Amino acid sequence: MARLQLRNLEKVYGGAFKAVHGINLDVEEGEFMVLVGPSGCAKSTTLRMIAGLEEITAGEIRIGDRIVNTLEPGKRGIAMVFQNYALYPHMKVRTNLAFGLRIGGASKAEAAKAVEEVAKILEIEPLLDRLPKQLSGGQAQRVALGRALIKKPDVFLFDEPLSNLDAKLRASMRVRITDLHKRLKREGMASTVVYVTHDQTEAMTMGDRICVMKDGHIMQVATPKELYEQPANLFVAGFIGSPEMNVIEGHVDGSDFRTGGQVIPLGEALTSRLSARPERAALGIRPQHLALATGINGALSAQLRGVEFMGHEVYLHALLDGREVTTVASAAEFERMDRSLDTIRLLPEAANMHIFDRDSGRNVSLRAQG
Repeated sequence: MARLQLRNLEKVYGGAFKAVHGINLDVEEGEFMVLVGPSGCAKSTTLRMIAGLEEITAGEIRIGDRIVNTLEPGKRGIAMVFQNYALYPHMKVRTNLAFGLRIGGASKAEAAKAVEEVAKILEIEPLLDRLPKQLSGGQAQRVALGRALIKKPDVFLFDEPLSNLDAKLRASMRVRITDLHKRLKREGMASTVVYVTHDQTEAMTMGDRICVMKDGHIMQVATPKELYEQPANLFVAGFIGSPEMNVIEGHVDGSDFRTGGQVIPLGEALTSRLSARPERAALGIRPQHLALATGINGALSAQLRGVEFMGHEVYLHALLDGREVTTVASAAEFERMDRSLDTIRLLPEAANMHIFDRDSGRNVSLRAQG
């Protein structure tokens, strides 16, 4: 395994369209880094530049102690797992796994031993004599993973490898891949991983750290917990978390936030850590921290617009001064509600509120990092 470093990395197409805007990123040895963002944010382009499948326009890619900008993909010490698995259809699984080793000069005996070891790790021994067309999606994904693993690369690159699987199988494969990486890491065998996805659930459950991208820019790099609790800007706040964070427009007035005719006390702790008091502000609060309230002074009044029953919890959608907000209630709380009313009362948890500058998008209420 090796450290991966990107320095001022750029990609320009046709001399005009800049897809990647001078990004900088460090991925530590053995780390599982996830690149996440909406379609078109250049996460796959970035991955392909690391792999050598896409020429870089400017900047530097360093794997370990080598600058690999001009090296061919096969000489970079990387292995890549693609979205469509890219297995050779005419070769049995055993041959698919061994192919890279054989063309790299390994003997037949060496390749056979490596195939058996990888097949055991991935529990695909019964599949070794099948053709790719005889495999299920999950089986084919494991074979593609094995073909990369057998090369013992310095860096593993995954390009949305689970996107073709159904929801249940995706969840199973998330666990299998992360458990495999942790086990190999304990044994000193794990490669550094860069994993691309547009699915925030994959990002939050798999990554040691997550790099959130938008329009070829890095918006924030942090652990899943830090992204959820301390989003650096409005984009990250809205992209990470489900249901997404409520964003209420207004302005800061002393130790209060005013929106329309309603006042939200910010509390001393939040007020004291404001690094700015933007004229055009937004208050962010996650649905889980916007509680249903009854008979409490200072609670906000909102017009109930819709209900989504999710089993153990209920999503309530309402209009607060003309803007849709969502709160999450337990099934028991929902049963106690007076559903003849078209208004609900909401109480924000001051400890979990954020203030954003609406013009720059910056979170001006981040806690000091110790």
